[in-house]
Amino acid sequence: MSGGSPAGRRCGVLGDPIAHSLSPVLHRAAYAELGLDWSYDAHRVPSGGLGSFLAGLDDTWRGLSLTMPLKREAVPLVDRLTDRARCAGAVNTLLLEPGGELVGDNTDLPGAAAAVRERTSDPLASAVVLGGGATAASVGLALADLGVRTIDLLVRDVTRAGDTVEVLRSHAADVDVRTGVLHASEALAADIVVSTIPAAAQVPGLLHRVAGVPVVFEALYDPWPTPLAAAALASGRVLVGGLDLLVHQAALQHELFTGGPAPLDVMREAGRAALEARSHG
Repeated sequence: MSGGSPAGRRCGVLGDPIAHSLSPVLHRAAYAELGLDWSYDAHRVPSGGLGSFLAGLDDTWRGLSLTMPLKREAVPLVDRLTDRARCAGAVNTLLLEPGGELVGDNTDLPGAAAAVRERTSDPLASAVVLGGGATAASVGLALADLGVRTIDLLVRDVTRAGDTVEVLRSHAADVDVRTGVLHASEALAADIVVSTIPAAAQVPGLLHRVAGVPVVFEALYDPWPTPLAAAALASGRVLVGGLDLLVHQAALQHELFTGGPAPLDVMREAGRAALEARSHG
């Protein structure tokens, strides 16, 4: 097993806010299923705080999951980036290798592709992506890997979407990326719509704009269902949920951290149970 002794290793998820994260539930379920004496905890690390957190880690640590707002902050802090992290310009996975090397990876890309293909085998050539942050960039690249060649990126402020546009246009498939504003009026046509925006921003006018898109990918899992997810369920469209993305990318992280296969179904069921408990809490 990579990363040193299989016993007593430490992993965790960093971000701000972080209390809502299901990552500890998923990873702990995997460790319990496999009999691993590993720990996985959530740590609130605000923007600008990642470097100091990393400086305080000892050699009991093996891996970290990163969420908002740290995915891009991590890029210049690592010793080595994987090709997919470099392409995305974002890191959601940190590996602390035995020799002290800090490796930045991105499991959002293959995780998103796996989540989509688990729900639909339909050909995908065009996409609408709501939001312009690191998750939008990673999922957009995953869609390009699946055959999408045209992406309409809808954001609140087009002038702030430059990094994501650059990332998407850097894909080897020469993707046509067009930017627009979220809250316009014209209906949008595409094979898939991806939302990376807060549930509160999913206003009726925006839902109407994408009502004709047959596949919906909602990157959030809490709150659930979001207005977009509820609309997709009500209309019978294909829905890829935030839990799908979270489980697939977490399973890939587990494999990177431990060097062994992840119990995907166990992790998914643990996530479902936790979300159901929250909804009744």
